[in-house]
Amino acid sequence: MKTIARPAFAETEEKKSRFLAELVFHDDLSKRIDELRALHPKANHHVNAYRYLNDEDQLIEHGKDDGEPSGTSGIPCLKVLQGRDLINVAVIVTRYFGGTKLGTGGLVRAYSGAANAVCDAAEIIDYIPQGEAELFAGFSDAGTLEQACAQDGITILDRQFDTDGTRIKITGPRETLSALAERFPLPETDQNLAHP
Repeated sequence: MKTIARPAFAETEEKKSRFLAELVFHDDLSKRIDELRALHPKANHHVNAYRYLNDEDQLIEHGKDDGEPSGTSGIPCLKVLQGRDLINVAVIVTRYFGGTKLGTGGLVRAYSGAANAVCDAAEIIDYIPQGEAELFAGFSDAGTLEQACAQDGITILDRQFDTDGTRIKITGPRETLSALAERFPLPETDQNLAHP
């Protein structure tokens, strides 16, 4: 699976209708649609499609036509995301009507073309599943733990010291977190509290 490094933009035109396409992180979708409605009050449609993994790692995907004829815009945009195996992203296509009706086939081509154009403009990267972990080290191993958490992609969310040692909560690639959790497991008493 793939995702994007940062949001991207592309503009296409079909029979004088303008299609402004943005590829954004899924978490920013609703906020960005609100912003686009404010930025483009005269635009006719703000079609969107998204694919993301929920907390249970289930794939959720949907396409919304936003007033275009059913199946002519949201689904074609979604098919572009599927074809490129993109995850945790959304495409939004803002349309300014150019005066000439495109017909259903023309709409499908125009919206999928806009979605493809913005995907071509985006920096596509490998999707790496992220997660959180809590680690523990006695005082003698605290420096080793800190060093292990200094790797690329790991972010320290919380750090606590008590009479037994150091507890660190981190986020980062799941594969790396599993290896660190094996090296620096929580004490048995903490694990029993976490999993009654």
